[in-house]
Amino acid sequence: MPSNKSSDDISKDNMSGRSRSNIIIILADDLGFSDISCFGSEISTPNIDSLANNGDGIRFTQMYNCARCCPSRASLLTGKYPHQAGIGHMVYDAEVGKEYQGYLRRDVATIAEMLKREHTNTINGDSTKTKNGYATFMVGKWHAGGEYPPDATHEWIQATLGDETHPIPTQRGFDQFYGTLGGGGSYYQPPSLVRDDKVITDTMPEGYYYTDAINDEACQMIQEMAKKNKKENTDEQQPFFMYVSHTAPHWPLHAPKDVIDKYRGKYMQGWDKIRQERHAKLIEQGIIPSTWKCSPRDEHSPPWEEVENKVWEDSRMATYAAQVEIMDRGIGRILDTLKRTDTYENTVFFFLSDNGGCAEYLNENGDEGHWSECYGGLTREGKQIKLGNTQDIEPGDEDTFMSYGLPWANVSNAPFRLFKAFVHEGGIATPFVVNWPAAVSKTEAAGNIKSKVINSRICHSPWILMDIVATCCDLAGLSTDEIEGESFLSILQGKDDMIRSQPIFWEHQGNRAVRDGKWKLVHKRCNEDDANYDGRVHGWELYNMEEDRTELNDLASSNEEKVASMAKLWLELATRIGVKEWPLKPLPEGEKDWSNVPWMW
Repeated sequence: MPSNKSSDDISKDNMSGRSRSNIIIILADDLGFSDISCFGSEISTPNIDSLANNGDGIRFTQMYNCARCCPSRASLLTGKYPHQAGIGHMVYDAEVGKEYQGYLRRDVATIAEMLKREHTNTINGDSTKTKNGYATFMVGKWHAGGEYPPDATHEWIQATLGDETHPIPTQRGFDQFYGTLGGGGSYYQPPSLVRDDKVITDTMPEGYYYTDAINDEACQMIQEMAKKNKKENTDEQQPFFMYVSHTAPHWPLHAPKDVIDKYRGKYMQGWDKIRQERHAKLIEQGIIPSTWKCSPRDEHSPPWEEVENKVWEDSRMATYAAQVEIMDRGIGRILDTLKRTDTYENTVFFFLSDNGGCAEYLNENGDEGHWSECYGGLTREGKQIKLGNTQDIEPGDEDTFMSYGLPWANVSNAPFRLFKAFVHEGGIATPFVVNWPAAVSKTEAAGNIKSKVINSRICHSPWILMDIVATCCDLAGLSTDEIEGESFLSILQGKDDMIRSQPIFWEHQGNRAVRDGKWKLVHKRCNEDDANYDGRVHGWELYNMEEDRTELNDLASSNEEKVASMAKLWLELATRIGVKEWPLKPLPEGEKDWSNVPWMW
């Protein structure tokens, strides 16, 4: 007979020691909104797709990030806006206050630290205080603890990591860590590679590839955790939290030739056609409505017909696609490991990206004084690394260092406008997949099952990545009072009508936005001499996101009162969060702010 348990009872069950769920967050790096196949892509991602489509999955179509690698990571680690966590811009100390110190603040807890706290454990109506007991693991890119130049020596990194301005994961709640402390770098010999608190000084062996290493280390940690639980053989299995923080598909374009070859020729039809195909597939999949038009090709992208070296452009996107597929294959190994260790059914998965596709071009030659020169040097075999997007060199090998460029980033972010670092939808919209097998089985047992719960579901309400932290704490039975984010646990339990109660705020290097219900107010910072500067006061744009999420019909001029009220709301939030005026310091006389023209870097 069906049980009379409500979904609130199911939530309480999950707080009990016997049924607390494991939690895995998988974060991709610079992956665009339509770069996985369950979000419209031609790239093969069957394992991520299985999380979305196997009956336990939910695709969130309006999940947002914070527009850039390290601000998004800071928010995802703390459940707060990046400025509140200490990384209001990047991982350098801007010397303008704690909001821009460039590393996680000590007075702000990380999700790993939260999951180790005591909580009230309710079994058979009795409440007792008990250690929450989550084991905590991290693999991959940290990028939340100060600067680590990619050309820094092993000695400098070892002497610096863990100091006051360079906190490392094992100081911020993680029991084990394998990964890189800085941002991007070689996939064959990653810079600032660390295990726990020790720099890995070894030359990586032939066949090493960082994306594979991240996923394989995750598998090893899961296996060790399962052995530990089996050995202890207690009624209460210790749950674990795992943060899998990829660098893929962030530049450089590095991937094995056999995977690149799978995609060669696929992109010879060009970026214009691929964008339209992705738009059509997103509509077919129910991710977006047919009334949302695809944004036009970006003004800085030439028509495909005018591109001279189409074969080289095809190889750039083929390499990017290979990076995404390799990440997906490794996620498949993680899923297989969970199933082999009998921990899959009681694990909640979250998959998302830290920002939109990246339009950063990379300098052609990495000359002295240019920001990209620090990525030069030698390969493991002593070859000189050739920096930049030189068209007579194919991407992929260790001695290359390329990006896929603005036109292909425009494809990654289809159907939206703009890119990583901007707060129009192309910079902040992420594919988001959640999978929780136990939620379905518990709902079935409760007799509350609905067809939309047992089938692959799509959630269209807006959320932001710090809400994932609140949801994880809710899953673990912890208070969310100190967290800026809001829990969407009820959505995972079948309450599709749940919506976020507070507006969503963005600011990144002067780009500003606020989302309140169906309305979004957004401003793209640019210099007054830029071609696209239109001279309007404040430059605010207003969009009805229910009708026009691709931001093509600016309603600001006909809704001045709405613009004024939302601009006031943005300013109130910015003041509370600690946002400073951009640029953070005055520019030298005659100098231009290059931060928002990445296609010229």
